[in-house]
Amino acid sequence: MPPAKKRPRAYDHLRTRTAVLAQFAHVRDAVAVLTPDQLARPTRLGDWTVRELVVHIAQGLGSVSRDLALPEPPGPKPATTLLEWPPAVAAVVRDPEAPAPAAGHPDLLALYAEVEAAFRTDVPDSSTGDRLLPTRVGSMRLADYLVTRTVELTVHTDDLNEALGTEIPYDRQALAACTRLLADTLADRAPGGSVEVRIPPFAVVQCIGGPKHTRGTPPNVVETGPLTWIRLATGRTEWARALEDAEVSASGERADLAALLPLLG
Repeated sequence: MPPAKKRPRAYDHLRTRTAVLAQFAHVRDAVAVLTPDQLARPTRLGDWTVRELVVHIAQGLGSVSRDLALPEPPGPKPATTLLEWPPAVAAVVRDPEAPAPAAGHPDLLALYAEVEAAFRTDVPDSSTGDRLLPTRVGSMRLADYLVTRTVELTVHTDDLNEALGTEIPYDRQALAACTRLLADTLADRAPGGSVEVRIPPFAVVQCIGGPKHTRGTPPNVVETGPLTWIRLATGRTEWARALEDAEVSASGERADLAALLPLLG
């Protein structure tokens, strides 16, 4: 009998909303001082320049208002749950026919102001998060979709920092939500209790079938920091490289996640 999958983690909708806005503001403030030369720099995302990445980030948050403007899908249950989002969107991300960000938007600050204003209007702090959205990977609850926006914003903030050599801040709650969702995705993809994955201070999950420890120090432990975990989970870095650079510690014969990564990207 395969190991039972755990129930998905609960996220506070209004705290997630606050985190999304905070991380978007960090990116907006960084965009405000970018020079034309910086905007033309390449990124690690294929042919995308920094300008295209900046536009994509705005479009990612703008998708909330865009989807809220469409008729609500029939309910009451969403077609795609939060833990189903990573594999579903990964297929879209890896699609070679997926369109690049629009080439327009010459005024990036105006774009960011427009997206933020629409989000604040369409997702007020009185919202419950229960409404269904017709997203590109199937209907999702608004509360769950906002958690996915923390992933988009956090991952692409890291992409910008890598491309520009900058230190755009990470909102703690956005970083925590992103880390936890990707950790839970690993546990969902490889259910079990033989390996403990620790990502302090935000997440601890058990995964991979086999002998399960019940007390004391687990025989198979993987530990890393949030940003390294996010880079591993999204294919920004490879398992072997992270081990070689001592960004990951792995003890025990089962503590090898190479075959399970990336989860998204």
